[in-house]
Amino acid sequence: MTADYLAAALDDDGIDRQIKTGALDLGDVRGVKIWGQRVAVEVKNTAKINLSGWVAEAEVERGNLDALAGVVVHKRHGRAAPEDQWVTMTLKDFAALLAGARPE
Repeated sequence: MTADYLAAALDDDGIDRQIKTGALDLGDVRGVKIWGQRVAVEVKNTAKINLSGWVAEAEVERGNLDALAGVVVHKRHGRAAPEDQWVTMTLKDFAALLAGARPE
């Protein structure tokens, strides 16, 4: 659902669900880019929120992918439409997305 929405919204058929890669997890959605650089996207659909753990997981995936930033897309309960879901990231990742480079 998240990958399909992003592919349609960004008109990019290179965006799709990521194949499971085992120990070197690359996130749940492949092909997301900004400034020509990859973005690691972790997707969560659970009633119990664990932002700290999820963001830590996205950071590992960012490193595995050598991506500009890692983000977490998580279920906004009561809202079924993919475009209504939440996106969480660190301020450092947000700054990287805005600048096109990782801050020191």
